[in-house]
Amino acid sequence: MSDIDVNALPYRPNVGIVLINKEGLIWAGQRVFGVPGAEEAWQMPQGGIDEGEDIEAAAFREMEEEIGTDKARVLRVTRDWIAYDLPPELIGKALKGKYRGQKQKWFAMEFLGQDSDINIATEEPEFHTWAWRTADDLLRDIVEFKRNIYAHVFEEFEDLLA
Repeated sequence: MSDIDVNALPYRPNVGIVLINKEGLIWAGQRVFGVPGAEEAWQMPQGGIDEGEDIEAAAFREMEEEIGTDKARVLRVTRDWIAYDLPPELIGKALKGKYRGQKQKWFAMEFLGQDSDINIATEEPEFHTWAWRTADDLLRDIVEFKRNIYAHVFEEFEDLLA
């Protein structure tokens, strides 16, 4: 990180999905590749927005790419973009080294499929296991540098969650 001016790096535009089942639980997975020291961390689906891509289309694309289904409907989107910075040890390494962190729009989505529709053995797997979890479970088990983002998102979508 020595030669990188963090303040000159942009935030990567990103979408996140809070996929909620009929019981009000949230879909989460453990990543195939993790942040060093956080291999057991859980997270919700998320990913970059392609140049010129509509953000809702990006959310459905990411969900399909990461969990093998897009059987959902949008309930709500966060009011504002929410940004987070990578920890210093990941600057210049994570996110292809081009970003200081991510700015995200989060989508609360109702899952309309069956558990059998979920397939994490996708073309480029991102998760090795998944489960329906509570917001409290996820806040405990997310990597530290994303915890405040998750807390903000869960507060904004609180009435939709178990």
